[in-house]
Amino acid sequence: MLILNQRAQAPATDSVALAYDERKRSRLKVTLTSGTEAGIFLERGDHLRGGDKLAAEDGSAIIEILAAPENLIEAVANSPLLFARAAYHLGNRHVPVQILPTENGGKLRFQTDHVLAEMVRGLGCSVCETEAPFQPESGAYGSHGGHRHDGDDEPSPDLHNPGHGPHRSVPKIHEFKPR
Repeated sequence: MLILNQRAQAPATDSVALAYDERKRSRLKVTLTSGTEAGIFLERGDHLRGGDKLAAEDGSAIIEILAAPENLIEAVANSPLLFARAAYHLGNRHVPVQILPTENGGKLRFQTDHVLAEMVRGLGCSVCETEAPFQPESGAYGSHGGHRHDGDDEPSPDLHNPGHGPHRSVPKIHEFKPR
């Protein structure tokens, strides 16, 4: 089995299509487009995005990760205000969301959840099911989901919120500094 454990920039020699939930896993057995079996072994918390490339441990191959089409909910907002409201409410629920532009507002894609679909419909969005590759926003703390937790390499300097200090680049709202 081919072992894929390092990121690469070279041209791909093979590929594999993975759904979003598969791209979030750090250990995964896959079958490449060529039919070759491979194992993905990444550091915990390292997420793949469509277009990323991984090199085989033995240097024999470069594999491109493709975002596989999957069933999604698509919510279309016809104004910037409605788009912002829908994005806010989905974000407030920590839902992975793909943001797409439209002429008048915006389009939000998220994994199929009919309760959330009804919520954004109730806000005024038009909602439909679609099948498409899912590339949600990576978040504010890193391009590959770089969120830290207790037990990670660096100790947290924040005694009131252990495990969530080292990645913050701006003061928390309750940290007042004299002017």
